[in-house]
Amino acid sequence: MNLDSLVKTVKDADANRPDLPGEHLIVLGVGLLLMMATGRSRSLIGKALIGAAAGAFIGRAASGTGGVARLAALLRPGAPRG
Repeated sequence: MNLDSLVKTVKDADANRPDLPGEHLIVLGVGLLLMMATGRSRSLIGKALIGAAAGAFIGRAASGTGGVARLAALLRPGAPRG
C-alpha cells in the first residue's frame, strides 16, 4: 500500500464516520488554545510549529464534516440538503 492510497483510505473513513456531538467546538477550542500558546514560545521555530498546528485545528473545525462549511451550505438558498 503506497502513501497516496493510505491517505485516501483515511480520508474516506473520516468522511463516512458519524459526527461526535460538539466535535467541531472542541477542535476549535484546541486550535484557539494553541493560537494563544504561540505567543508563549521563545523560539521562532516553536512559534511556527504551534501556529501551524493551531491553523490546522481551526481549519478542521471550519471545514470538516458537519462544520461551518456544511452550515453555510444549509443556509444558502437552493443548496442541496444533506
